[in-house]
Amino acid sequence: MKIFVGTDHAGFRLKERIVQALKKKGYEVVDKGAYEYNQKDDYPDFIIPVAREVSKDPDNAKGIILGATGEGEAMAANRFSNVRATVYYGKAPGETDNEESEIIKKSRQDNNANILSLGAKYLSEKEMLEAVRLWLSISFSGEERHIRRLREIDEGR
Repeated sequence: MKIFVGTDHAGFRLKERIVQALKKKGYEVVDKGAYEYNQKDDYPDFIIPVAREVSKDPDNAKGIILGATGEGEAMAANRFSNVRATVYYGKAPGETDNEESEIIKKSRQDNNANILSLGAKYLSEKEMLEAVRLWLSISFSGEERHIRRLREIDEGR
């Protein structure tokens, strides 16, 4: 599986750590930038190339995108056909540090998310790396009801 990664300045430092960690685990990683810290850069310049690549092969390619909140980044990515970007900026109320995030699990199991958008402003490096690890380890359930719902989204219902 090929993993495309991109961020603006808000997630630059954390993106560098994610790329390094993924390569260490043996993933094929394509870094779409930013390649240096520039406080004046704009997230679409780095998120759109990731979404474009995932859109071409949505079942085999994955994307990890970062921004201050991850919200605008997910919105930009979700404008591409076949892209299902989910936002994560921390555990849900009531989840403990010892529990895996249900939000991460459900994004893959039920919604077959193929891009994970991370809120760098709200996650520590440890939390972010754990979120990426968990997200990549979860498979789509393939249940009929979830397939039907995704088809309805794709058809614009």
